[in-house]
Amino acid sequence: MYKVVIGLEVHCELETKSKNFSQAPNKFSTFPNENVATVDLGLPGILPVANKEACRKALLTAMALHCENPDEVIFDRKNYFYPDLPKGYQITQVTKPMGRNGYLDIVINGQVKRVLIHQLHLEEDTASLEHHNKYSLIDYNRSGVPLIEIVTEPCIESADEAVTFLEDLRDVFLYLGVSEAKSNYGQMRCDVNISLMKEGSQKLGTKVEMKNINAFNSVREAIVYEIKRQSEILNSGGQVIQETRRIAEDGKTYAMREKVDAVDYKYFVEPNIPATPLTDEYLYELKKSLPELKIDRYFKYIEKYGISEYDAQVLTKSRDIADYFEEVIDKVDDISLAVNFVTTAILGTLNKLEIGIDELFIKPEMLSKVINYVEKGDISLDHGKKILYEAIEKKIDPNELIKKANLKQINDEEELLKLIRKVMDDNKEQVRQYVEEDNIHVINFFVGQTMKVSQRQANPNMSLEIIKKELERRKKDGK
Repeated sequence: MYKVVIGLEVHCELETKSKNFSQAPNKFSTFPNENVATVDLGLPGILPVANKEACRKALLTAMALHCENPDEVIFDRKNYFYPDLPKGYQITQVTKPMGRNGYLDIVINGQVKRVLIHQLHLEEDTASLEHHNKYSLIDYNRSGVPLIEIVTEPCIESADEAVTFLEDLRDVFLYLGVSEAKSNYGQMRCDVNISLMKEGSQKLGTKVEMKNINAFNSVREAIVYEIKRQSEILNSGGQVIQETRRIAEDGKTYAMREKVDAVDYKYFVEPNIPATPLTDEYLYELKKSLPELKIDRYFKYIEKYGISEYDAQVLTKSRDIADYFEEVIDKVDDISLAVNFVTTAILGTLNKLEIGIDELFIKPEMLSKVINYVEKGDISLDHGKKILYEAIEKKIDPNELIKKANLKQINDEEELLKLIRKVMDDNKEQVRQYVEEDNIHVINFFVGQTMKVSQRQANPNMSLEIIKKELERRKKDGK
C-alpha cells in the first residue's frame, strides 16, 4: 500500500485596473496584443512601477490564509529565457513574499482538514503561446498581469482533498473580491505535484509535476490517473521518473520532459523597484477590512443557528448570498423559516432568472417581514412563497400585497368550521363516499376545496383536523 502525497502551486490573476508593473489595462480580451505597454514587451530602457492595488490584494489574501506578513514589499528577478518572457526575466518575490506559513481549513466528509501553505507571493504573469505545426504565436495581453502564486506544503492526500482545497480557495478569492477566478479565462490555474511513498515510510517518493491545469475536474482526473500509473510502476518493481507531465482530453497524463534537478534561476533583488516599508498601522487597518470568510460562517451557521451541514454549505458558497441571509435573520425569530425561504424561493428564483442576488427585487427587509407573517401564523408557508413569486414578477413589495388583499391566514376555529361545513354541504356526494364507503381520499379533496374557497387563507393544518372531525360527526349521525 502507498500513501499519496500531493502539493499544489495555485496561480490566480488579481483584478486591478492596470497590470502589475505597467500602465496597460488589466482586462480579458480575445483580440491578441491589445492590452500591452513597453514594460510588457520588454523594450529597452523600461522602468517597472509596482501596482499598489495588486500589493494590497495580495497582502489581504495572505492575511485571509493566516500567513505571516513581511515588514516591507520587495520584488526579485527570476532569470530565465523563454518566448513568453520578453524581458528575459520575471519580476516575482523570493526574499520577502507577501505571506509565509499559513493555512486553509477545508471540510472533508464532515471532518476538518488543515492544508498548510508554504508561501504566497506576487509576480507578473507571462505572455501566452499558441503552438502550431511549424510555428508559434505570442499574445502579450496576459504579459504583466498581476498574479499571486500560493504554494502548499506536500500535505494533501487525495484527489477529493485537492479539489475541495481549490474550490474553497477560489471562494476565498471571491469573498475577498480580489479576483473573479474564472478558470475558463485562465484566471485560476494550478500545477500539481504528486508522489507515492510506502505506508509507514518517512522517505518521500519521486515527485511528478503536472503543469497548468485550469479545470478542477481535470485536476481530479490527473491525480486519479497518476495514482494508478505510479502504483502500477512501483508494484512491478520499476522506478517512477521525475518528470513534468500534462493531462490530455482522454483523462490520461503524458510525459513532456524529464526534470532531474531544480533550475537555478539566479534570483536577485529587483534593482528598478525600491523596497516599500509596511507599517504596523497599515497592516492593522488592512486586517480589519477582512470579511468573515466561508469556513467561519459555515461553522457559525451550524453551531450558533443549528442549520444543517448541507444548508450551511449552500448559504456560504457565495458571500453575497451569505450577506443577504444574515440581513434576513437579523430581523426574524424563526431562523429555520429563513433558511427555507432563502434556499428554495430566493435561490430558485436566482437560478430561474439567471441573475445575481444584487439584482433581485426582494430585499432582505421585505423577506424578513414575510417570514414573520408566516411565523406568527398570519399566512401559511406555501402562501408566503406564492406571494413572493408574485411580488418578484410584478416588482411589488410582498408586504403591500398581503395588506392590500387582506391575505392574513384564518386561524379562528369557528370561522374555519363554518367555512368547512358550507364546503361539505356543497359537495354532498363526497360526504356520502366517506360516510357510506369509508373513502378517506375525500379528506384531501375537502382540504383542497377549503383552501380554494378561502383563497388559500385557511390554516391548512387546522383545516385538516376540523375536516376529519366534521366528517366523523356526519358519519356518526348518518348524514
